[in-house]
Amino acid sequence: MFSKSSSSKNSPYLSDPQRLSDVIAAIQAMATYKFYKLTHAGWADRLSADESQAEKWKKVFIEHPEFFRLDSTREKASLVWRRQFPKRYNVDTECVITYLEYSALSPEAQLRISRIPLTPADIKALVDTAVNLHSRALEHQKDKRWWAALSGGIGGLLGAIIGGLLK
Repeated sequence: MFSKSSSSKNSPYLSDPQRLSDVIAAIQAMATYKFYKLTHAGWADRLSADESQAEKWKKVFIEHPEFFRLDSTREKASLVWRRQFPKRYNVDTECVITYLEYSALSPEAQLRISRIPLTPADIKALVDTAVNLHSRALEHQKDKRWWAALSGGIGGLLGAIIGGLLK
């Protein structure tokens, strides 16, 4: 389940007490907003009404590639699932258009075309996945603490035995 390198690092879900709620908020906003991709400042404004939190949200997007992707310039973020749909959603009419209709649009009008928003069932699946990944990270952390306590106890026992034998 975890590679050696990933098990030695803390999960990004445990890096901040608010991380799970941040991931869920980002999933919900990015799944339903009319434009599927925005700058980090744009998402910060939509998610927390504070563009100055752009770096916080960029970190969330980078640390959770299971849900989010940055564009090639690393200036805009989007939801992975939504990126899989073609750009055929007219944000003004809230209708899906055909490829021929899209092709006939002017370059300016094409800027008003996005990817379709996700359905409530899609969003629920993503939120459930985030909750499950968070729960698994917590369980993994508990497992590591159990082994650390056990190894400390064994070390103490061995020290006592060796100390008793040396007397």
